[in-house]
Amino acid sequence: MRRKITVLLIVLICFLLQTTLFQSISFLTVAPNLLIIVTASFGFMRGKKEGMYIGLLCGVLVDIFYSHILGGYALLFMYIGYMNGFFRKLFFPEDFKLPMFLIATSDFIYNFVIYFFLFLFRNRLNFAYYLSHIILPELVYTLLMMIVLYFIILKINRHLEEIEKRSAAKFV
Repeated sequence: MRRKITVLLIVLICFLLQTTLFQSISFLTVAPNLLIIVTASFGFMRGKKEGMYIGLLCGVLVDIFYSHILGGYALLFMYIGYMNGFFRKLFFPEDFKLPMFLIATSDFIYNFVIYFFLFLFRNRLNFAYYLSHIILPELVYTLLMMIVLYFIILKINRHLEEIEKRSAAKFV
């Protein structure tokens, strides 16, 4: 129960930061995608199932507040969390390269899917412009924020795992 409440608080705080503070300090009209960082991080730290659930939560928040159709972002974030869960066996907390690569790939896929469904279908075919003005600046900004946020999430996850191990040892 403690893990669920903590994860819910992390998601809500990141959503609020992403939609308020980072919108006001945007760089080249883009803001970092903190929800991608949270979804991908928990995906490769905790596995496919938890990554999928956290992705669903993040996606539903984005759907409720910023989408006309419920479920699109939820499905996209769920897939991102699930796909990052495949890398749980390769994840080592000391290694910084894999999380950076996975979060960058997740952000790129997220923005490419957004382009595909929201712009390409409306006959806006200038992908090079979207890539250079939206995708790459957001990717760089997200990676810069990932350096800070990832270590906070990692520390919280380690603390929660220690608590879970101690409480499990009491019942053995």
